[in-house]
Amino acid sequence: MVTGRVALLFDKRLLARMTRGRRVVLVSGTNGKTTTSALVRAGWGPGVVGNESGSNMTAGLVGSLAQHHFDRIVLEVDEAYLAKVLEDTNADVVVLLNLSRDQLDRASEVRMLAERWREALAGTSATVVANAADPLVVHAVAKVDSVVWCDVSTPWRHDAVACPSCTAPLAFSDLGWSCSCGLRQPAATWRQERDELSGPMPSIQLGMGIPGAFNRANAAMAIAALVEVGVDPSVALPRMAQVTDVAGRFSHRTLLGQDVTLALAKNPAGFASLLDEVESTTGPLWIAINARVADGLDPSWLYDAPFERLRGRTVFCFGDRRLDLATRLEMAGVNAVVVADKAPAAHDGRIWALANYTAFAEWLRESHA
Repeated sequence: MVTGRVALLFDKRLLARMTRGRRVVLVSGTNGKTTTSALVRAGWGPGVVGNESGSNMTAGLVGSLAQHHFDRIVLEVDEAYLAKVLEDTNADVVVLLNLSRDQLDRASEVRMLAERWREALAGTSATVVANAADPLVVHAVAKVDSVVWCDVSTPWRHDAVACPSCTAPLAFSDLGWSCSCGLRQPAATWRQERDELSGPMPSIQLGMGIPGAFNRANAAMAIAALVEVGVDPSVALPRMAQVTDVAGRFSHRTLLGQDVTLALAKNPAGFASLLDEVESTTGPLWIAINARVADGLDPSWLYDAPFERLRGRTVFCFGDRRLDLATRLEMAGVNAVVVADKAPAAHDGRIWALANYTAFAEWLRESHA
């Protein structure tokens, strides 16, 4: 990011210059953009540059592109910066995953963000690969000429219970969502259901090297994007299956003498998706919560995460805000144990260790493969 900030002092349009004449895929959304970007890069094959460090604002994008000069680019873009990056790049494909509340002390209200996306995308020449199951994403791409709709697993839609167009309550069913004003879930080109992806080509199995239904949805969106840049799914899928962790996420590590699976969750939607995965496990869980600048300083989002689903389990609470987390868990009927200076008692088997941004980074540094 420092490299990018210095470079942009000399040329504010440097990102436009660096991407000119190159094939560009942008990936944005509140959750899943890092993983989806990694899957697109892997599926596209060797010779693809991207911001693998996770720096997803303009300076980070410039700094990443300065490292390599490949003709194919996949950029993870912070959802609040998408409008600026669209202005500076002639993107071939834009992947829009989802929109939900995030980092309450500085993030815009989510419907305001959808409106900014809508304005920025109006008239774009890019093909937009969009999540048809997310009403806010559908509203945001209403003025786009070329849209590839994907119906993928989207369990968190609590930030879109009201129509983003007219504010009336939305109706949800197994057939999709709709509003009395006429806005409804579009018919999808691609449909993901569990491990299967169906679409304009024969159905394929999403055998991924990373766990979680949410990652199968990310993989489905990645495949749809890769088809738009000319990659055959039968070629892309084996490459994508080689991705077994993304910047340490979903990696198996040894932490505090215990075998753990590290996972990042930064907001209610992220925790809801991970809880889908850990509900089937037994034994204790570890959760670490900080509230530093990168995390967002307001941890009240903990009360929107569905921790009630852990009722009857034991959760060990780590991090700067471990007392806030323990309080929230006790209100949810979860047995919360606050961990200060020492490791919990050893437990047989692998433990899921969930953490938000800076807590995850600390655990990654302190653990080893």
